[in-house]
Amino acid sequence: MTATPSGITYADYLRLDEVLGAQRPHSDLHDEMLFIVIHQTKELWLKQMLHEVGLACRLVRQDHFAGAHKALSRVSRIQTVMTLSWDVLATLTPVDYTAFRHVLGTSSGFQSAQFRELEYRLGLKDPKYLELHEGGSAGRVALEAALAEPSLWDEAIAALGRAGFDVSDDAAVAASWLAVYRDADDHFDLYGLAEKLVDLDDSLATWRHKHMLTVERIIGMKTGTGGSAGVAYLGSTLAKRAFPALWALRTEL
Repeated sequence: MTATPSGITYADYLRLDEVLGAQRPHSDLHDEMLFIVIHQTKELWLKQMLHEVGLACRLVRQDHFAGAHKALSRVSRIQTVMTLSWDVLATLTPVDYTAFRHVLGTSSGFQSAQFRELEYRLGLKDPKYLELHEGGSAGRVALEAALAEPSLWDEAIAALGRAGFDVSDDAAVAASWLAVYRDADDHFDLYGLAEKLVDLDDSLATWRHKHMLTVERIIGMKTGTGGSAGVAYLGSTLAKRAFPALWALRTEL
């Protein structure tokens, strides 16, 4: 369908020929389509999450906390949808998946540049993941930029400093956030921002846990595609927190 004289069509606006033509199974097995659609959908949601986190960083930099809260609330809702999508993938039985698993070759979700970029943009900056992407590739360039630029956590700490709190080192930052929580009424903007960051971490931890359970349900303790450690690796990520100081302070309150 082409655009009409009165305006662009739905299909043209969404470029559906390209989007719906991007599912190209490598086998003739029915269930491979679900595997592809689930993962492509996740990458689209990751793109939107990066879009929102980028906006939130800019708004926090301007001390526009209400706008940042709105953007991060959207990220939280997307995280919920992404976690629920594991239930759809879990309808893929071990027998179903094993039948086409060989066509994945060395590809693995471990290689998702957007997921690593999201971690970097939040504040989990582990440079070892750069090695998974060839120098000069789009993924590598995006990750290098995210590694070099201030993360959401960096922006939150900068906002804390602008409000007059000591952010000279990690211990000072932890003490300052604790002071915000102990006088939340007087520092409600920073308190609200901190709680929104905890929401993101909470949802990310839930996503990681559901991912691990889904993989274990489908392939057990087998090695993951691309040579990853599979469930063992996913289990090792469950304690990751982008904003650990905000979790630690709860013990001190």
